[in-house]
Amino acid sequence: MAQGSGEPKEQPSSKPLKSRGRPFRPRPPTMSDSKSKTLMADSHRSGFVGLLGPPNAGKSTLLNRLLGQKLAIVSPKPQTTRSRILGVLTRANSQLLLLDSPGRHVGKGSLNRSLNETVDGVIRDCDVALVLLDPVRALEDLQRELCLQLERAGKPYLLAASKCDVFPRPIESPEGLATADRPTRVHRFSALTGEGVNELIEAVVNYVPVSPPLYPEDELTDRPVRWICAEMIREAVFESLQREIPYSMAVEVLEFDESRTDRVRIRANLLVERNSQKRIVVGRGGQGVKRIGIRARAGLQSFLGIRVDLQLFVKEDAKWAKSVRRLHELGYD
Repeated sequence: MAQGSGEPKEQPSSKPLKSRGRPFRPRPPTMSDSKSKTLMADSHRSGFVGLLGPPNAGKSTLLNRLLGQKLAIVSPKPQTTRSRILGVLTRANSQLLLLDSPGRHVGKGSLNRSLNETVDGVIRDCDVALVLLDPVRALEDLQRELCLQLERAGKPYLLAASKCDVFPRPIESPEGLATADRPTRVHRFSALTGEGVNELIEAVVNYVPVSPPLYPEDELTDRPVRWICAEMIREAVFESLQREIPYSMAVEVLEFDESRTDRVRIRANLLVERNSQKRIVVGRGGQGVKRIGIRARAGLQSFLGIRVDLQLFVKEDAKWAKSVRRLHELGYD
């Protein structure tokens, strides 16, 4: 495992990621005559579903559960998600375009501003939203603010709370909100066991437009594989490092080489803001960056289904989180 900067090679894997299995598979139509096909086309629904909530509300975990495979990285630490992630869930008579979003939060600086602008974009672009509540604290100020913003934008929304397997007690419906379902209710589900997930999806489908599918049936996301791999490396950073250092780091893929059939070669920079952080990430004798690499390689090989040769370099970049241009280059927009 080397330490350094390296020069980027433009070999991006920009092809869309295909699904490798989902919990909801399209069922073949039982009738083949043209009249029945027309009826199906007229009843098919397709639209964008915003997943909204404060940091660490379980949005990315729910997205992965719905898709049946890992697309968004997850961590017990808040503010893990930094970008809008599209997940395509295709069913027999509907296609839901799930928009995972960063947690709405209060903060300063270009990165925090970019995260909140991403949330605003999800609200603007979605046809319906799921606002996720904490199963214990229920509706808090940040969720109420999101609900009011959705109401001002004229967007229908539903309330949902996870972990019904751990906290099965029903959540009292909050007052003063104009949710899509009346009377207002809090839908319960478990991303771990799948309990309540089908019912949640059925509730959401009612509020997306009648439309043919907007994406091919086997397409999982519009994000390139290269970008997803960078996120998986960043997940390994969160899992390997303590303190506040992961929040000051980003991952920049320098090379994504798929020229061989038996392996993928990835070279990436772990960006830190200060030299003192670099020393911590590298660790004594390079053990810190080696530990990150071992975690990241295991996740990447499981995700890609092929051997991964991974090289990580720790690079100081004091302005990556302050520069709008750098944030755009890293995919945080």
